[in-house]
Amino acid sequence: MTDKKRIVSGIQPTGNLHLGNYLGAIRNWVDMQNAMAAGDSCIFFLADLHAVTMPQEPDILAANIRSMAATLLAAGVDPERSVLFAQSDVAAHSELSWLLNCVARIGWLNRMTQFKEKSGKNREGASVGLYTYPVLQAADVMLYQATHVPVGEDQKQHLELARDIATKFNNDYQSEVFTLPQPIIQKTAARVMSLRNGSAKMSKSDPSDLSRINLTDSNDDITQKIRKAKTDPDPIPDNEAALTERPEARNLLTIYSALSGKAVPEILNQFAGQGFGQFKPILSDLMISIIGPIRDRLFSFQSDPAEIDRLLLQGAKKAETLAAVTLEKAYYAMGLRRRN
Repeated sequence: MTDKKRIVSGIQPTGNLHLGNYLGAIRNWVDMQNAMAAGDSCIFFLADLHAVTMPQEPDILAANIRSMAATLLAAGVDPERSVLFAQSDVAAHSELSWLLNCVARIGWLNRMTQFKEKSGKNREGASVGLYTYPVLQAADVMLYQATHVPVGEDQKQHLELARDIATKFNNDYQSEVFTLPQPIIQKTAARVMSLRNGSAKMSKSDPSDLSRINLTDSNDDITQKIRKAKTDPDPIPDNEAALTERPEARNLLTIYSALSGKAVPEILNQFAGQGFGQFKPILSDLMISIIGPIRDRLFSFQSDPAEIDRLLLQGAKKAETLAAVTLEKAYYAMGLRRRN
């Protein structure tokens, strides 16, 4: 166990990352890394083992792993300050997951709502991995003695499961192998909506590219997409209550708030009475000033896949060293290692 703060978080490798991904998760990783006190640590991984619980094209998955790594590096995740690696490069994740499968109860997994949502009507045709992936999630954080795990509202249930598994293991084997992780509720994560429909989340699966700001968009692309973003004819109001029935207006102001660090009431006070024709160029310039440098660094990393692989393997070696200690303790506790 560790007496220092240790944050562990993973993200599935997907392509075509957009502004919503950056503001919703990636930026928070960088902020947590930069706020670390001496002796604390951040461990971030690409959850590629979780990705294969659903059908994947091997070549596309391999490309997405590098693309996600390049994006994290470009956004400011520093492999010298944080541990960054691909989950599948550290075999201990799979090993500990099996041990924890033998401790977790079927009744606990039956209560997991995300399996029901992801499997849909074809529950009997879903993979076993999709059903048990909350146990792998538990292994992901317990392996590194995580003290804190960033979670959204939809993941709180899975962290509670990890705590239940850790408690049962420690009790069953009369040991103190695992730390019980605490949640970090990400209240600062911005909920970014589609530029074409303020009631739907910004998504890479939307058929309209105008609905999202891709992290690879050129400055001209960003300007045009914001200019064409759906709004309404009314001016910017002077109070938040007036945005209740104006989802597109609220979305653009929320994005400006997330990028500028200013609260929405402060923004309304600054721009009240102006039309969105005046506001949109200001939003575009702000967005370009933040996304532009990330995009340029992203292209630089993508042009050197060997360097991405080197950094991921460097991180995997650090992770293996940390993971080995916990894994051995779990084996010993269960009687799977014979002490001399």
